[in-house]
Amino acid sequence: MTYDPEQTAFVDALKSALPPAVLRDLAQHYLEEPRGRWMGHACAVVAPGCVEEAATALRLAAANSVPVVPYGGGTGLVGGQVANDGPAPLVISLERMTRIRAVYPDENVMVVEAGAILSDVHDVAEAAGRLFPLSIAAKGSARIGGLLATNAGGVNVLRYGNARDLCLGLEAVMPDGSVWHGLKRLRKDNTGYDLRNLLIGSEGTLGLITAATLKLAPRPAGEGTALMVVDSPAAALKLLALARDHMGEGVSAFELMHRQCLDFLAETMPQVRQPFAERPEWFVLIDVGLARGLDPAGALEVLFADALDAGLVSDGLIAQSEGQRAEFWSVRESVPEANRHIGAVSSHDVSLPLGAVAEFIERGEGVIGALGNFRINCFGHLGDGNLHYNVFPMPGRSRTDHEHQRDSIKHAVHDLVDAMDGSVSAEHGVGRLKVDDLERYGDPVKLAAMRSIKAALDPKGIMNPGAVLRVL
Repeated sequence: MTYDPEQTAFVDALKSALPPAVLRDLAQHYLEEPRGRWMGHACAVVAPGCVEEAATALRLAAANSVPVVPYGGGTGLVGGQVANDGPAPLVISLERMTRIRAVYPDENVMVVEAGAILSDVHDVAEAAGRLFPLSIAAKGSARIGGLLATNAGGVNVLRYGNARDLCLGLEAVMPDGSVWHGLKRLRKDNTGYDLRNLLIGSEGTLGLITAATLKLAPRPAGEGTALMVVDSPAAALKLLALARDHMGEGVSAFELMHRQCLDFLAETMPQVRQPFAERPEWFVLIDVGLARGLDPAGALEVLFADALDAGLVSDGLIAQSEGQRAEFWSVRESVPEANRHIGAVSSHDVSLPLGAVAEFIERGEGVIGALGNFRINCFGHLGDGNLHYNVFPMPGRSRTDHEHQRDSIKHAVHDLVDAMDGSVSAEHGVGRLKVDDLERYGDPVKLAAMRSIKAALDPKGIMNPGAVLRVL
C-alpha cells in the first residue's frame, strides 16, 4: 500500500512534526470494517499518545486540506471508520491514548482517554466499587471515543441511558487543531450551547474526542437474571410494564428474542448452551440489580408468578448462580456472531415507540413476505424500543443469491419504521451506510441545521467527509 503522491509533502510534514512512535504503517485493520462491506484508503495513519500530538496532526491536516478519519476500536457497523472514496485521508487512531486520568468514587466520576477499551473501564470502575454501565458485545475492543462518537446504546440503556447520558465532559481537538478543554465534573453547567452533546453522536464529523469525564453508578448489591417465555411481543411489553411496577428502576435490561435466535445458535454455535428443552417462539431476558437487603431471585420469582397468573408467561428460568447468569447472557450476546455466520441479506438497527413495537413486528412479516421467502431474526432491547431486525436467506441459499434485493428489503423495512414514527438508526449511528437513509427520512429543517453546524465548525470539510452528511 502506497501513499497518495499528491500528499507526500503532507506525510513528510507529519514525520517532521511528530515523534516516530506516532506514525503507523498502513495496516489493513485501519482500512476495513467488521462486515467486510467497505475497504478504505489512507495517506497515513498516526496514533497520538497525548492531546498535543493529536492537535498537531489535525493542525497539519487543516493547513493542507487533508481529510481526517478518526479511528477507535474499529467495531462500528455503519462504515463510519473508513473512507472509501475521495482524497486519501489521514487516519487518527486513539489506540495509544488509553490512560485512566482520574477516578472519583465518591462523586461517581471517572476521567478517561478516548482510546481506553470499554472492558478496561469496567474493570477500573469495579476496582473502585463502582459501575460504568455502558455495555455492548464488543466491549473487549470498542474504545470510549468511538462509543461517544456514535452515542452507543447497549443492553443497559433502559436503566442508565445511552453514552450521551453517561458523559459529563469532553476534551476534544476541533477541526482547526485547537483543543477544547471541557473535562468538567459538573452535573449542572448552563453556560451556553452544549458542545459536549453536539460532539457526542457526531461520528467524528465535528471534532476528535480525546478524553471524557464519565458518570459511574453504585454497584447493585444483588443482581439476578431470568429467561421467561412469552406468547408474543405484545405480551412481552406487558411483562416489561409489570416488571417495572414490581422493581422500578431495578430493571437493568429487558431483551426480546425470537426462536430464530436459538435456531441460528444451534446451527452455527453449538457450544452455546440452549436454555430451553423446546425452543419457544418468543422469550425475554430480564436482568435486575437491587439495593442491599433485597433478593433479586426472589423478586424475579414473584414477578414470574404474577405474570403467570396474568397469562403473560408460560415458562421461565431464574438463574441460581453467577455461572447460570453468565449462561443466560451468553445466549443473548452470541446472537450477533451467529447472525454473521449465517450472513444477513439486510440488517436493520431501528427503534419504535414502545406501543408500536408489536404492530411493527407483525406488519414487518407481511412486508418481507411480499418480497420473497426469507428468515427474519428479530431481537433487541425491548425496554427502549430498539430492535435489530435482520433478514436472512432460507437454508441452502446465501446472501449473495439475494444481493439484488438488498436495497428493496432495506427500503421496505425503513419505510415501515418511518411510517410508524420510528428511527432507522437507533444505536449504531449513520456512518456511510445510512447517509441516503438520513436524507430520505430526515426532517429537512434538521438536515439544514446540521449542515450549517458542520460548515461553521469544519469550514474546510475535512472531518470524516462522507459520514453522516453527504458532501455537497
